[in-house]
Amino acid sequence: MLKKRNPAPDSIQILPRRQYRGRPEHMARLVQAKGDELARMIYRLRTQAGLTQETLAKQIGTTASVICRLEDSHYEGHSLKMLKRIAAAINKRLEIRFV
Repeated sequence: MLKKRNPAPDSIQILPRRQYRGRPEHMARLVQAKGDELARMIYRLRTQAGLTQETLAKQIGTTASVICRLEDSHYEGHSLKMLKRIAAAINKRLEIRFV
């Protein structure tokens, strides 16, 4: 009987092992890039829904300055509750995955 082989790891698994292990400055850049991605995603989804920051803020019960901070790539205070409220306002489902 042949032994079942594990699939080859993808780049999401390989990259951190090769490029970031033991290099905190590289890991900090990776974390920043992920923050950039989330900020861009919130902005893109909001604009695709045709909403201004103020309109979205009113729909989810917050202020436009909060939406502005969420769309800032340096902001690190994203809460799951707030992301769920944004998703509901733009008729999307929030999905979080660990890879």
